[in-house]
This record gives sequence, C-alpha cells and structure tokens, in this order.
Amino acid sequence: MNAPTTTNEDLLYSVTDGIARITFNRPQARNAMTFAMYDRMAEICTEINADRSIKALILTGAGDKAFASGTDISQFRAFKTAQDALDYEARIDRVLGTLEQCRVPVIAAIAGACTGGGAGIAACCDLRIGTETTRMGFPIARTLGNCLSMSNISRVVALVGPARTKDLIFKARLVEAQEALALGLLNEVVPDVETLQRRADETAKLVASHAPLTLEATKEAVRRIRRTLWRGPDPQGLYERRFPRGHGRLPQQARAGLEGQVGGASADAPCRMRRDGGEGLLTDQPAAPAQLQFS
Repeated sequence: MNAPTTTNEDLLYSVTDGIARITFNRPQARNAMTFAMYDRMAEICTEINADRSIKALILTGAGDKAFASGTDISQFRAFKTAQDALDYEARIDRVLGTLEQCRVPVIAAIAGACTGGGAGIAACCDLRIGTETTRMGFPIARTLGNCLSMSNISRVVALVGPARTKDLIFKARLVEAQEALALGLLNEVVPDVETLQRRADETAKLVASHAPLTLEATKEAVRRIRRTLWRGPDPQGLYERRFPRGHGRLPQQARAGLEGQVGGASADAPCRMRRDGGEGLLTDQPAAPAQLQFS
C-alpha cells in the first residue's frame, strides 16, 4: 500500500509498502533544519506510532552534500536571552525524544555532512548507514559556542563512550566515514549515494519482515537502559534519600499521594518495573506482552 507524498517543501514524507521515508529537502542549505522541519518530523513519528501498517522509517537528506547540517542559524536571530537558549534545547529534546520513541526501526541514510542537530537526529536512529563522504560530529565549540543537552550527550556517550564523546566535542572535529564505522557512529559504509539509498531500502524491508513486538520491545529496553545509565552516580544522595537501597518497596514519603494513580497497583508493592523508563509511576507487575504500553 502506498500513501501519497506530503510536503512542506523543506521536508518530504512518503510511505511505500509499509516503509516510511522522511527527506530533509534543503540541499541549497546543506539540509539545515528549521523549527518547522523539527516539528513536522515529530508529528510524523507520532502518526507512525498510531499506524500499525508502517513497519520501518528511513531518514535521509536531499542531494549528496549533507544528511542534515544542524539547525539553520537563521532560527536563532530572535534569541535575546539565556531563557531563549534553554527553551530551544527543551524544544529539540522533545522532538528528538519523540523520534527516539518511534515504535518502528528508524534507519538514517547519511551522505555528506551530519553535524550538530543532524548528528543528534542520527544518534536517535536505530541503524545508521553512511557513504565514503560521510562526516559526523558536533563542532559547536568552534561554531555557536552552545552546549548539547544532557539527553543528547547521553546518546552520544551510549554510542562511543565518555572519552570519545569528549574528544569529539572538545576538539570540535568531524569524523570521517571509516572512523565513524569503527567508533559505532555508523553501522555500515557504502560507496556512494545510489548504493546508500538502495541499501537503506533493503535494510528497511528486512527489519519490516521481522516480528514487530521483538523490535519494539528491544528498542524500548535499550532506551530505558540508556536513560538509567545516564542518571549515573548520585553524589548528593538525592536518589538514595527517595529510594533507599535495601528497600524492596517504596519508602513512605515516596508513596504519599501515589495510591490510586497506578492503575490499581498497590503503592506498597515491590518495585519491579517502571513503565515510562524510570521517571514515572511504578507498577507491581510487568504488563503482558500483548498489552505493552511504551511512553
């Protein structure tokens, strides 16, 4: 089944035989992202979550010069205060969080530059295929001079480790395709754009043929593990004070006000599962496989 192509000119979207495709369509600007493009990408991911006929999603950039070269600098012209920057990071975090939680496998087909926000998008994808011209990185230390959000940092650390993350950002360097492959930023490198698009289609069809519950549950498990590891040490003891070790149950102060909000589960029940990956309410039993609900 084919769905008609939708477009806002800068972002193209189509569905063919259960494979969705988003194309960042600003080759004249190296596919730099506008806020409208970010927002539309998030909307599409939400639509895919509600459409069980879609089995995989491919993200790619128009032309051969760039996947996406980050957020278009023109989007920052109205910024006047530090709060503007914080609001921007929160907005991008929401968009990338929605992309990361898209229920189907997401494949990034990357030719040319994949930098800044574009590299952040790629880090949210499940599989990344590049060409010999692919260059990836976060050169913000020599461009905008801003900072990556904690969520973005955690995704990069999950891919390449803390030492290499600092190496990439401190040196503001772009990683060539073969090094990106060795580091884990890419899963595969092909010779050219034509081969890239064909390989992305083949990969999408392959994963689309596999059991959707296996893929969806694995995506969610990996996401939860990353978010748990991201929390890391608790030097101020904040987590320890809320959830002391050795307690198989929620402490009284954390239970207060909780009863009646967990779908019938007792607030005194053993803490075995967090349905939202760790930040929300606790349930006393995992959901049955057919009833898994992912946040």
